[in-house]
Amino acid sequence: MSKSVPFKELLRRDRPQVGMWVATGNAYCAEICAGSGLDWLLIDAEHAPNDLRSILAQLQAVDAYPIVPVVRPPVGDPIFIKQLLDIGVQNLLIPMVDSPQEAEAAVQAVRYPPRGVRGVGSALGRASRWNRDGAYLQGADESISLLVQIESRAALREMEAIAAVDGVDGVFMGPADLAASLGHIGEQEHPEVVAAVESSVRALSAKGKAVGVNAFSESLVRRYLGAGCKFVLVGADVTLLARGSEGLARTFIDAEERR
Repeated sequence: MSKSVPFKELLRRDRPQVGMWVATGNAYCAEICAGSGLDWLLIDAEHAPNDLRSILAQLQAVDAYPIVPVVRPPVGDPIFIKQLLDIGVQNLLIPMVDSPQEAEAAVQAVRYPPRGVRGVGSALGRASRWNRDGAYLQGADESISLLVQIESRAALREMEAIAAVDGVDGVFMGPADLAASLGHIGEQEHPEVVAAVESSVRALSAKGKAVGVNAFSESLVRRYLGAGCKFVLVGADVTLLARGSEGLARTFIDAEERR
């Protein structure tokens, strides 16, 4: 659907791919971010107020820009994944993947039979331009990029098996939930969490798998890039707006007056 290259092609480039979250659920904000010069956007439906219609609007808003949208559904549900694919999502990040069996289920969900379980409804879908793209059904499986998210102690134990599942194009480390799973909730920069992410990045990169992570601290981003990360999220529209507006208040309103 998008004029941009598939996300798995970005992962083959020498330079790490830098992106940001779009969590407002708003197409106007998505379009602003799409023109930023970044490589990719994560349109989030796990922790943001997004549904099929708002995701569709954002896909349409960013389509004119040279940026690659990735969509994170709330869960790896094959029915919702099917709906996302039909509206034109090409790049998916599946959260909370704890085992190779769950990774395999995600792969099955994005592929048509006989390789998978995705339902065939191309005549009704934007993805095929409502069957105006006569080659869609034959090429759809290869046009989709699948990323899976490792964010628990259990997933760390299974990470190499998860990454090795055929059809998994990349692994994304989720330090917020990982911190909670390791007993350090709210402490994404706790030494144990950072060490777990770093060691995972090095181990999976050595196996030839592209690994990504989110980190909003520049020093931490550079540390993870140094460990071998191929793709990173370095900010979010909501946090930029929150911190920016707070900065305006600090600059122009006395602290005592704000109480």
